[in-house]
Amino acid sequence: MDVFNPFLALVSIGFGLIGWLAPGYTMKVVDLQPGPTPMGPGEVRAASGALFVGLGAGALILGDPLAYAMIGFAWGGAAIGRLTSLALDGRTTKKWAFFGAETVVAALALLINL
Repeated sequence: MDVFNPFLALVSIGFGLIGWLAPGYTMKVVDLQPGPTPMGPGEVRAASGALFVGLGAGALILGDPLAYAMIGFAWGGAAIGRLTSLALDGRTTKKWAFFGAETVVAALALLINL
C-alpha cells in the first residue's frame, strides 16, 4: 500500500496535468472539436485536467486511506460513464482501452483502501 497509493495519486496527477495544460492535445485524443467559444478547452482543463490534479494532490497531502479511496471512486465514476458510452454511443478500441485503465485504477484504489 505504501507504494501503490502514491503511485495511483501520481497517475491521477499526471493525466490531469495533460488535460489541464494541453487541452488541445487532450481534445484531439478523445475526438473533441473546439467550438466558437473557448468553453470546450476550458471544460477539458477543468473536468479532465485540474480536477484530477486536485484529486491526486489532495490524497497525497492527506495521506489517509479514505483520501486514496476517493481516487478509486472518481476513476470508478469515469469508468461507469465510459461503460455507458460504450453501450449507448458505440464501441471503439480506444474507448475500451480507456475503460480498462479507469477500471484498473478504480479497483486498485478501492481494494487496497477499503
